[in-house]
Amino acid sequence: MRRISCFLILMCLFLISTGCTPLISKDLRKEISRDITFKQVIKDPDACKGKTVLISGIILGSKNTKEGTLIEILQKPADLQGRPMDVDESDGRFLALYDGYLDTAIYTRGREVAVAGEIKEKRVLPLGEIDYTYPLISIRVIHLFKPKKEEKFYRYPYPYWSYPPLWYHPYWYP
Repeated sequence: MRRISCFLILMCLFLISTGCTPLISKDLRKEISRDITFKQVIKDPDACKGKTVLISGIILGSKNTKEGTLIEILQKPADLQGRPMDVDESDGRFLALYDGYLDTAIYTRGREVAVAGEIKEKRVLPLGEIDYTYPLISIRVIHLFKPKKEEKFYRYPYPYWSYPPLWYHPYWYP
């Protein structure tokens, strides 16, 4: 009995520790400026230059350039795991530059990411008919979240008022 309870405790500790793994390393987490919000970065990117931030969002587009892979991201509030929440609010857009090659077929529109990196500069680029000021973040770590599973609608093989019918079979679906 004692062996079983020790095994269960160890198994629970293992599951808890693997379920809560952080997105970025401990050393990089120490470097993140927690006193800076994304609103402050959008408002004045030059004042935040050189600071390390962690921002979550949705990829709007990506392209490979001579500098590296440039990703346009719509900032979203993050949940406890760092994943962007599915809400209709954002403080703006930013550019993230990865010094190297990332496949743009994987880092594509609609994917959820968390980016940790240093604020380098601001870039003014056209967005529709306006000029938009993007803060540029040099990526040190990028975490691409797995796509959420789609919920499937389950149809019962019979009407709810005849539960269960005489002809019901568990492998019969219309």
